[in-house]
Amino acid sequence: MFDRILKKMREKIQTRQYVMTLHGEEEMDEEGLTVYDVESGILTGKIMERQRDRISAERKYLVTGEALDGEAITIAVKFGSQGKLVILTVYREEKEKSHGLRYLRERRGTYASRKQKLRKRG
Repeated sequence: MFDRILKKMREKIQTRQYVMTLHGEEEMDEEGLTVYDVESGILTGKIMERQRDRISAERKYLVTGEALDGEAITIAVKFGSQGKLVILTVYREEKEKSHGLRYLRERRGTYASRKQKLRKRG
């Protein structure tokens, strides 16, 4: 369904036409990932979901792929006004599912606040 868009994302990664938000860098560091993991995630991944910001109507995509260590990661991206791919955030899927961190984050409120931040940023 999103083959054309995924191809465009991969081209942006391969030609280094992407930027990462400060939030994306912070989350990448927190998850113990590198920019190479993020690149790998997009190059090996599939678009799992498309979201639309209610205010700006911008579209963003959740891409789930593999980090260099083989673990599943999800990257939230959008296309910026300058034509570059903007990496909004990244997180490990395996950790949330297998260790119940999603549940812990929900209880602490950090998971909900992460989702709200993504919604606000578009």
